Amino acid sequence: MSLMIYNTISHTKESFETIEPGVVRMYVCGPTVYDKAHVGHAMSSIVFDVIRRWLEYKGFRVKHVMNYTDVEDKVIRRANELGVDPLSLANKYVEEYDQHLRDLNVLPATVNPRASTEIEAITIMVEGLIERGYAYEVDGDVYFRVAQDEDYGKLSGRCLDEMHAGARLTVNERKEDPADFALWKAAKPGEPAWDSPWGLGRPGWHIECSAMSFQHLGEQIDIHGGGNDLIFPHHENEIAQSESLTGKPFARYWVHNGMLQLHGEKMSKSLGNIVSVEEFLSEHDGNVLRMVILNAGYRKPLKFNKDVIKQAKRAWERLRAALRPASQSFEASPQAVTDLAEKVKETRVSFEAAMDDDFNTPGALGHLFELVRAINQARDAGVGTGELGKAQEDLRILSGVLGLELEVDQVMGHEAASFIDLLIEVRQELRQVQQWTLADLIRDRLVNLGVILEDGKGETTWRIG
Repeated sequence: MSLMIYNTISHTKESFETIEPGVVRMYVCGPTVYDKAHVGHAMSSIVFDVIRRWLEYKGFRVKHVMNYTDVEDKVIRRANELGVDPLSLANKYVEEYDQHLRDLNVLPATVNPRASTEIEAITIMVEGLIERGYAYEVDGDVYFRVAQDEDYGKLSGRCLDEMHAGARLTVNERKEDPADFALWKAAKPGEPAWDSPWGLGRPGWHIECSAMSFQHLGEQIDIHGGGNDLIFPHHENEIAQSESLTGKPFARYWVHNGMLQLHGEKMSKSLGNIVSVEEFLSEHDGNVLRMVILNAGYRKPLKFNKDVIKQAKRAWERLRAALRPASQSFEASPQAVTDLAEKVKETRVSFEAAMDDDFNTPGALGHLFELVRAINQARDAGVGTGELGKAQEDLRILSGVLGLELEVDQVMGHEAASFIDLLIEVRQELRQVQQWTLADLIRDRLVNLGVILEDGKGETTWRIG
């Protein structure tokens, strides 16, 4: 099965084909860095990290660009409130988010450009749009002529006439049309500014992403990604300015993740209903947030609450517990070994099919948990270290494709596992002579250490819980 990706611009799943064979050019809109990042920002980063990991698993070389918007009205307003330099404030939050990405096991992008370091590329692009009649200058401001772009609205499905009739467009008598958007803004007191052909000023929000994509990936890219709240106006305006300048399709596939919702509302700083990444990581492992996101389809709205987090934590622990060492108490039947080997092959095929179907991570996880069940049954059946270890390695590899960290030392070292097995043997002997108090003491102490005992017919097994 070939990789199928849902393309926002066509509203259908399409077979994935790259501009350059074997290479994927992917641009993802990063955060505007004016305050602490929330888990909604992390959701987008994790979604596109998984997409990148899957593309690399399939053999592609991925050129991944994620920008930081460090020159924008929100950054300037926040800096002025605090009485600090806007670029210094932005840099603080860039460094903080970089650390969050490492804590969440997000692969580093090929490059993380910032608006403040790409001014030359931005001004060159604006000049080109003016020369082609798609932009005009008014007293140091430069605007894009939306009416000049005949297919404006093709991503969002909004036509210009409808926007004029019912949209809330900013009234600005200096614009030729209320729908025109700023490419360059003339300098105002207290704002960062750079020299340009139109005087001191700073870039508009939309132009920076087009310019940075052109600068680092070329005029045409394979995937442009971001949250679905960016479809309009940000991505719509990116298409307009990019394609008006080059006359070529800007991106082959527009990929958008759904919004993370708290109490039924989109998580955003403007609504004041955020959970910061810092706050989440102070209470939970980064893998738990991954599991929250992987358990839902990336394009759907994602409910975020204590119950969802609790379920995700349990699911991650089930994956980790499958790496427990083999039991050496008896020898497995040849059929048990064969069944496990067949399940490993079946899981890899099913997992790959799910991921090729528009990165269906809930389906892929479902197949991993079927393998977890088979591994646990094989351990109970006495399958030895060699065969069990091969299945566990496949589980670890496929989990790694999703960015989940399942390292042996995270689960239980060999010496600790052997000691737990010894305690279980002692407990069984105590139960046989009806020393219930001591037997329960061993069980309770192990529970306090995160080890759950499960008493079955004639045997006690354990897991991390």
